[in-house]
Amino acid sequence: MFDDLRELYQEVILDHSKRPRNFGRLEANNRRARGHNPLCGDILSLYLVIKDGVVEDVAFEGNGCAISMASASLMTEIVKGKGEAEARELFERFHRLLTSDDADPDLLDLDKLAVFAGVREFPVRVKCATLAWHTLTAALDGQTDDVSTED
Repeated sequence: MFDDLRELYQEVILDHSKRPRNFGRLEANNRRARGHNPLCGDILSLYLVIKDGVVEDVAFEGNGCAISMASASLMTEIVKGKGEAEARELFERFHRLLTSDDADPDLLDLDKLAVFAGVREFPVRVKCATLAWHTLTAALDGQTDDVSTED
């Protein structure tokens, strides 16, 4: 059973990395940020349309490893339509899922993001999975400097 679940998770990650959702430049953006993971070379530009505190639209472009691209793809699907505070809370919960040994059921209740739970077994890959989320936070904050996973 556990192997079947792991295989399903790998399939979801591969699907999103090969066919990322919301991929491309969003010209009509009112917030954007660039992120970089110098450890493995992932680069990401994130574009947001925020209206009345809600993420109305989101897209990204860039290149990186399968985990980085899949995480960005899934993130864009999940934060679209969410309020800024809710998007930030999702990032906090997602980060805890990847870095905590705590088996808090609340952390596993992250919808499609739970596919990344196995990343915690590979600490160097956590930065790949969280790059898009750090970039999202920078865009929400209106940060103009590039974001790095090494900061």
